[in-house]
Amino acid sequence: MIEGAWLLQDEENPVALADICLAWICLNLRQLCERRSDGSLCFHRCPVFPQELADQLLCRMAEEGVLNDGTIGIFRSHEHLRLRRALLRSSHLSAEPFRLAICPHRLQELDVSRIKGDLTVSDVLLSLANEECRESLQKLVLTGLDLRGENVEASSLSFSALRGVKSLGLAGTELDDSGLEDVSALPLLEALDISNTNVTDLRALLGCQASLRSLTAHGLTCLDMTPAQLLYVLSHLPGLRHLDLSDNTLNADRDCVVKQLLEEPGILPSLVSLDVSGHRELTDAAIQAFVEARPGMTFIGLLATQAGFCDFFTGKSKLKVAGEANIAQISEALHRYSERECFVREALVHLYSLTNDSDEPQPDVLKLVSTAMQSHAHSLHVQLLATACVFNLTSQDLAIGIPLRLLGNIVRQLLAAMRNFPNHEQLQKNCLLTLCSDRILQDVPFDRFEAAKLVMMWLSTREDQTLQRMAVAIVSILVTACMLSYWVSWLLSVLVSLQQLLCIVQQKASVGVVDSTLKFALSALWNLTDETPTACQHFIECQGLELYVEVLESYYSESSIQQKVLGLLNNIAEVAELRTELLDEDLVQHVLNLLQSPEVEVGVSYFAGGILANLASSGEATWNLDLELRNIVVAKLHSAIMTWTPPEREMVSYRTFQPFYPLLDSSQPTGVQLWAVWAMNLVCGNLLYLFELKVFGQALILNNCFSFLAPHYGKMLQDEGGFALLKTLITHPNTHNDVRRLAEGILCSLEQQQCLG
Repeated sequence: MIEGAWLLQDEENPVALADICLAWICLNLRQLCERRSDGSLCFHRCPVFPQELADQLLCRMAEEGVLNDGTIGIFRSHEHLRLRRALLRSSHLSAEPFRLAICPHRLQELDVSRIKGDLTVSDVLLSLANEECRESLQKLVLTGLDLRGENVEASSLSFSALRGVKSLGLAGTELDDSGLEDVSALPLLEALDISNTNVTDLRALLGCQASLRSLTAHGLTCLDMTPAQLLYVLSHLPGLRHLDLSDNTLNADRDCVVKQLLEEPGILPSLVSLDVSGHRELTDAAIQAFVEARPGMTFIGLLATQAGFCDFFTGKSKLKVAGEANIAQISEALHRYSERECFVREALVHLYSLTNDSDEPQPDVLKLVSTAMQSHAHSLHVQLLATACVFNLTSQDLAIGIPLRLLGNIVRQLLAAMRNFPNHEQLQKNCLLTLCSDRILQDVPFDRFEAAKLVMMWLSTREDQTLQRMAVAIVSILVTACMLSYWVSWLLSVLVSLQQLLCIVQQKASVGVVDSTLKFALSALWNLTDETPTACQHFIECQGLELYVEVLESYYSESSIQQKVLGLLNNIAEVAELRTELLDEDLVQHVLNLLQSPEVEVGVSYFAGGILANLASSGEATWNLDLELRNIVVAKLHSAIMTWTPPEREMVSYRTFQPFYPLLDSSQPTGVQLWAVWAMNLVCGNLLYLFELKVFGQALILNNCFSFLAPHYGKMLQDEGGFALLKTLITHPNTHNDVRRLAEGILCSLEQQQCLG
């Protein structure tokens, strides 16, 4: 396995069945449980869980944010859910629910770091009053908790009863010298984290010098020891294998403690891991000499030390280095310091500079950046740097070599950053630059509706032309992907999205500009109104119809613009209640001219025909213009359609054929029916063959005419009852031969595809 590959195993492999089941349980806890009288939950029916699976369920509930005073109640049933490793970090828990759920279990590991609630260290110790639990517990992490509640006396706080504990994490607590003395009396203590505590003197550690193997002691701002005193303590810990003296403040080693440690001969002979990151002005020579004197060393932390750049630290060896000299060192730093914001920021600064010209995908690095974003979601500095790194690591074709699941997680982090920092211009720009990728927008699984909403809300308050172009392009593609119309309806309930897009169209049209921003805005509006009568109504209320008539007249030679404009007007024409809005004689005449003009592309004529076919389909009773004009429209529809040559590329796709079915009714004029069957035939794949057969009067070889979506459309026809309507149309005595031939062609084409499939 190559270095870093372990990070990606979960991203490249299918999701484990156990993970799927646990996620489902977390999502449906309320439905699976009933409430006790005290408000806590218990399962309606609960089988005996394998112990490891019970541990995973608890951990998953904490990670998903569903572990609280109520839901933790399910673990009171220790006969069915037996816990050994209870990882509850960052959950919302109070003392009593915690005690009732945790006390019955014979735990080996308990992690309650950064619990949100009134849970204190003294509460945890009282909850571990069970003698069996005290004996079995080997690892306890209490990071970030208050030591005791308001009414708890200091004398009542004691770790001495936890005789079996080998690893203890007290970082970020109010631990003082007396507490350290108490802790140091634990007979089996091997690993201790006292970072960011109130300890002033480390001499109490001599009480556990026989057993202590790992000491993490960064951020001891209250420490009141001379370098000689500190080195004395360290020199009397001969079994110490891991030492972390890193400095979050990123200052120079003012007291020269680390420098003296590096130069002290024979000190800490068993050391395999030393972290001195953050101590400025260390030299490669001193560190190399220290490491070489201890051949068993496997890790050295050198981030923000100005060291680690010589070949000894950058070459391939068993020594892992957390530093900034190359991508490998930065990756190690992001992995080791994922929860230490200052070091994450420092690593990301250097990662950004080293990935500016990336030409190979680096998914392992990207996953580390994703973890950093998730761990520090509310840190502007981290998010700003991370989003810039994400762009470097996914730009151009780099995204193609990255697992989809990892990209999906990255997009979720980007959307979270956009939500958390809506007014930070550069961060929003970083996110938009990354999102503006075909691979991400089309292939990656994420909440496209949420993304469209965020981008539209951002777009409504910005006028930067470059960012505006990106945002409109993203929205255009996202709206196309949001196939469920109720998503679009909800999005449009906030009118700003549609109004802002219309403003962009108006700005561009007022100066006659034809650019990608205008085209994307028109595409987005077209997609927003597709199969969405509410959106069509909003469009009209926002004076969009008047604007679009102007655009049609202004861009008479731009077929790409005309096709998008006519496509939206066709969406409106499909809504029977709104057709009268389009029954303006000048507009109808203009569309009629586009239908029959030999100078326009078939795509323009096609959508012009759709508008006219829908308007004419309502019958003479609702046609409030001259009836002779309606007769002309119907006749011209028929004659124009018979001259159309199918386009060489896909021109349009449909979510449903429902709008076409009313046009197939036997009472409809031939021109209306003909447009509908031509449109259906266009996407069903056999149109080219049928028209060549009619024009040249002979059978031709069918060459690559089937649309790759034809099977999808065939199933759609079957499910929606379209086959029956076509057969009725074919057998009706009044059906025109041109219509019948096309309808028969659709059925024949789909039957052939079924045979080939």
